[in-house]
Amino acid sequence: MKEKLKKILFPFSFLYAGILRTRHWLFDKNIFKSASFNFPIICVGNIATGGTGKTPMTEYLVEMLKNHFTIATLSRGYKRKTKGFAIADKNTTAIDIGDEPMQFHVKYPDITVAVGEERLVAIPQLLHAMPETEVIILDDAFQHRQVKAGFNILLTDYKNMYYKDFLVPAGNLRDIPQAANRAQVIVVTKCPCNMDNTEKEKIMNRLKPVKDQHVFFTENKYGRPYHIFNKQYGELRNDTSLLLITGIANPAYMIEFLKRNTGGMEVLQFSDHHIFTSDDLKNIKVKFTNISRQNKLILTTEKDSMRLQKFEKELSGLPVYCLPVQHHFLFYEAVKFENLVMGFIQSFKK
Repeated sequence: MKEKLKKILFPFSFLYAGILRTRHWLFDKNIFKSASFNFPIICVGNIATGGTGKTPMTEYLVEMLKNHFTIATLSRGYKRKTKGFAIADKNTTAIDIGDEPMQFHVKYPDITVAVGEERLVAIPQLLHAMPETEVIILDDAFQHRQVKAGFNILLTDYKNMYYKDFLVPAGNLRDIPQAANRAQVIVVTKCPCNMDNTEKEKIMNRLKPVKDQHVFFTENKYGRPYHIFNKQYGELRNDTSLLLITGIANPAYMIEFLKRNTGGMEVLQFSDHHIFTSDDLKNIKVKFTNISRQNKLILTTEKDSMRLQKFEKELSGLPVYCLPVQHHFLFYEAVKFENLVMGFIQSFKK
């Protein structure tokens, strides 16, 4: 059925490809203008419709850079209820700036977290408001060519790499595969931990990196779950039953991990960036109560936990935990990746 539907939708994808190629040509010929800044701007993005690990990669960069530079992140603020440019402060909520920026703000209160739909306008506003900023990390901005970032990190999911996917609506790509040539770095994410050099070379041959383009491979590493309100750590054991709450683009890898490391689970899966309601909370409570095993937890992602913060009163007394995730570089190449990033930033200091 899926293949039949793809064939029906393919003409629309073909038409969309023509529009995108024309748009890229106009930017390449400088008919449409791209603005560049004499300032270190790192862009983290993809050309798929989500679920490649952009948020953990942004956090990886923040962790790597925050003790050396004054850092700011700039996101669109997807599904927030506000408009325009804003900088997070102590009163900010996920409704104000979106769940991913809120996650950055909560985990890294000492950095600047800003949102703005138009990056071209938001970057000068950010630098004016926070003139001490030394590095800006653009979250999910690769397809926005109005700004020419100096260093582009493009992510692609191991199980659905862009070279074997189709444009929407027949597939999951939101840009043509050739757009990947603009990236300085390509990271293949969510790889199996036992990937060997033979498979690495096979993928490299399919990706066909252009001159001076670097390719890295990462796996997802999950940390210890922690309570979303009191921040105390919990444990996942083979006798733990879970009610898993997800509102992310691609929870499959997380589900696979939890199946291997717990005693079973029920999954309540919502759409990406789902805004939880009181009815959702009632359903969650009923589902959790119906789990018969004594050792049981409600588990969610860090991103989803940002949208559950407003229900602290309703969830009081329940074991509601979130599971952090981070990138782990395979083939001992983390230092090489970090040196590339640091070299880019330091090139502005000369």
